[in-house]
Amino acid sequence: MTTAGEIITRLRALGNPRDSEGQRRYGITPKGEHLGIRAPVLRDIARQYRHNHPLALELWKSGLHEARVLAALIDDPAQVTPGQMEQWARDCDNWGVTDACCCVLFDRTPFAEEQAHAWSKRKAEFVKRCGYVLMAGMAVHRKELPDDIFLRFLPVIRREANDERNFVKKAVNWALRQIGKRNPRLRRAAIAEAKRIVKLDTKAARWIARDALRELGK
Repeated sequence: MTTAGEIITRLRALGNPRDSEGQRRYGITPKGEHLGIRAPVLRDIARQYRHNHPLALELWKSGLHEARVLAALIDDPAQVTPGQMEQWARDCDNWGVTDACCCVLFDRTPFAEEQAHAWSKRKAEFVKRCGYVLMAGMAVHRKELPDDIFLRFLPVIRREANDERNFVKKAVNWALRQIGKRNPRLRRAAIAEAKRIVKLDTKAARWIARDALRELGK
């Protein structure tokens, strides 16, 4: 059985300083070690270790950025706990790992709705982003969920639409757009919410609402 240490050795051999610098220019700025491995390469590696929960936990503990993204790609949503979700969300320090966790793994768990609401209230930039990326991921991937779940997200989106921080406002906008694209009923609801958001009359709210309205067609 392949160990986390062996995978990390492989990752280090694939590192590319030029790609690391390029990713940093686009806002992927982890506090820990950053190798600069492109997402398609990580996805190819992940295919070999699907639904390996113990391995995912060990990779995450390493603190290496690419190992953490890989952990999110290979973990088993059925074995993820709320405690793990909370710890990983607190560890997130850039949008790349945040989005991997919330749009590939956490959105498939039974705790997704509860955690989205909880994280949306947090002050920390990337924990708050987790909440809204989770909403967007659920809107895309959880086809079985009723509309009411997403209708309950809309006032939460409006509540935080004044947050000017780049990685928060983009996630708030993403959640609004994906909910609106889910079906005609939710499109109408998202458009109505966007029209309420634009009236908040802050720079962030205007951008969030107008961008969503352009995409949703009103």
